Amino acid sequence: MLLIVGLGNPGGQYALNRHNIGFMAADAIHRRHGFSPWRARFQAQVAEGVLQGRKVLLMKPQTFMNESGRAVAEATRFHKIPNADVIVLHDELDLPPGKIRMKQGGGHGGHNGLRSITAHLGDDYRRLRLGIGHPGAKELVHGYVLHDFARADGAWVNPLLDAIAENVGLLADGKDNTFANRLHRAAELEKPVAKPVAPAAAAPGPTKAPVADNPLAAGLKKLFGKGE
Repeated sequence: MLLIVGLGNPGGQYALNRHNIGFMAADAIHRRHGFSPWRARFQAQVAEGVLQGRKVLLMKPQTFMNESGRAVAEATRFHKIPNADVIVLHDELDLPPGKIRMKQGGGHGGHNGLRSITAHLGDDYRRLRLGIGHPGAKELVHGYVLHDFARADGAWVNPLLDAIAENVGLLADGKDNTFANRLHRAAELEKPVAKPVAPAAAAPGPTKAPVADNPLAAGLKKLFGKGE
C-alpha cells in the first residue's frame, strides 16, 4: 500500500492558508481519482483508492501541523507501510511560488510537519516540496504561512494542483523523476503572457477581493466542496 499524506491544519479558517497547500493537493487527488469518501481514522481524514493498480491511502492529518507524525506513524504501523511507500506533500518556503522538488530522505528544513514525521518514522520517506516563496525575513514566516494565498496566486496554484492530480499515478509507479518533470513542464506551459494594462479610471478598491470573487477560492471550491 502507498500512503500519500497532505500536510496542513484542520478547520475552515486555515483552508486557503499557504501552509495548507498539502491539504489542497490531497483534495485534488481525491477528486480526480474517485477515492472513497473521507472518514476519520488514525487521527486523520483518510480515503482509499487505487492508482496504477496499487492500493493507496490518502491522508490529511487532523492533529495540526506540529503533530502530523502521530497520524502518519499510526497508519504506517497498522498497514505495515515502509517509509519508501510514504509520500508527504508539503509547503516549501525555500522554493519560488509554483516550483516543486521531489526527493527522498533529508532534513526537515525547519518545517514542523516534517520535523514531527521524521521524529516518528526516520527521514527516509518521500516528499513533494511545493514552493510557496519566502516573505524575506525570518520573523515574517509565521504570519506568511498562516495567511491565505493572495488573489493573484490562483494563476499558479490551481494549475499546479491539477498537474499533481493528473500525474500522481507516476508516484504509485515509483517514477518520481518523471512525475517532477511533468509538473515542471506544466508550470512552463502556464506562464502568463504579459498584457498591456489600461490606466485606472478611478481609485483602486480593496486589496482583497470578497471570497465569492476570488479566483483561487472559486477554483478550490470543487476540492473543498464549499465556497469558503
